[in-house]
Amino acid sequence: MLTAALLALAFRVNIPVAVLSTWVSNPVTMAPMIYLEYKLGHSLLNTPLREFQFELSWDWVTHTFVTIWQPLLLGCFILGTAAAVIGYVALDLFWRSSIANYKSRKRKNRLDRED
Repeated sequence: MLTAALLALAFRVNIPVAVLSTWVSNPVTMAPMIYLEYKLGHSLLNTPLREFQFELSWDWVTHTFVTIWQPLLLGCFILGTAAAVIGYVALDLFWRSSIANYKSRKRKNRLDRED
């Protein structure tokens, strides 16, 4: 979270969103995310399906990951890109809406004071 906050500060992006987004892929959600990404990449590449158990260890990376990396990385790329686009559009719409709401309230307050 600290790294995300510092990078958000350096890149001048929304700090709370950067910090909160670090909780999306935590150890509890990593296994389902990796499995979904692998299944997506497998279906797009039409590779032979390999059964595997996700394990957060160096042994898993050196023995299992090397056999599933192509479909997994394709799935990661596609889902990551989709999440980034959806998140960007949603936050942009939310931001524009909040700014429009703020300006509307400010305009209304100004008109109320003039009356």
